[in-house]
Amino acid sequence: QVQLVESGGGLVQAGGSLRLSCAASGRTFSSYAMGWFRQAPGKQRELVASITSGERTDYADSVKGRFTISRDNAKNTVYLQMNSLKPEDTAVYYCLQYSGSYAIPHSFGSWGQGTRVTVSS
Repeated sequence: QVQLVESGGGLVQAGGSLRLSCAASGRTFSSYAMGWFRQAPGKQRELVASITSGERTDYADSVKGRFTISRDNAKNTVYLQMNSLKPEDTAVYYCLQYSGSYAIPHSFGSWGQGTRVTVSS
């Protein structure tokens, strides 16, 4: 059973930065792709960024150039560095471990409980 625990959310002013962390336990972390999703009030959950087991990354157009996903396999942790935050980045951010090495859409494994990010204008 995989457990994912997110941390690092909070309240920040527009233009500020936050770093989210997601610590994983339960199975070989390095073998699986990881992703960050977010869900704003009244909206569907959307992919923000993903990273394969080989550390290939992909980003939503809305966050390219501002967010960076990375992983530390020694610590079983995936990070999301968020810079130049905008009010529209306000959402609950969820960590996902995919069911395989690649970030194949809908190949979802386990979800974290979410961490709230609020960006004030």
